[in-house]
Amino acid sequence: MFTGLVETLAEVVEVRTEPPGARLVVDSPLISAGARIGDSICVNGCCLTAIEITDEQYLHFQAGPETLARTNLGELVPRSFVNLERSLKLTDRLGGHIVTGHIDATGELASREDEGEWSTFWFQMPEPLGRQMASKGSIAVDGISLTLVDVQKNRFSVALIPHTLEVTTIGKLNAGDRVNLETDLLAKYVEKQLSCGLPIPSPEEAR
Repeated sequence: MFTGLVETLAEVVEVRTEPPGARLVVDSPLISAGARIGDSICVNGCCLTAIEITDEQYLHFQAGPETLARTNLGELVPRSFVNLERSLKLTDRLGGHIVTGHIDATGELASREDEGEWSTFWFQMPEPLGRQMASKGSIAVDGISLTLVDVQKNRFSVALIPHTLEVTTIGKLNAGDRVNLETDLLAKYVEKQLSCGLPIPSPEEAR
């Protein structure tokens, strides 16, 4: 589990083909300093396993064909940047929202409206994801916990503060760029109950 609060922006130094998947090597002294082989680390919103740490700063991950095809990790090249977050400890503050690191779909930046150092981004998304979104709810975009502003049939908007634009990959996006999307975990269970015709318990019944 993760919180969607990105710890660092890291540079990809190598993308090595390892059929049928690939190895990603990321330069991040901050994360690698406390990491161990086998740790789960969120890379652009995808939960990946650290399989090797070299020179005390390079983290190695393997991504299978399914991950490469269904996320934007397959588009990474050397000198790309990714968002990194270590897994949540039970004693940590949950500053963002619960993020599993399992990508639901990819979306596309449709437009960005920059107002000084602030921005509003509109993302296109697969229409079914809209059933798991609501204004003022949460969405993870490339692993970044964001608050939904407006949700429409097949797109949504988020308002971004200067800090988020500066310390994550989202500030580097241009129209047409693909992003990884993960909807709120609670919304998934609610939609599942509704689709099965199961009643949602009242607060009294849930006690």
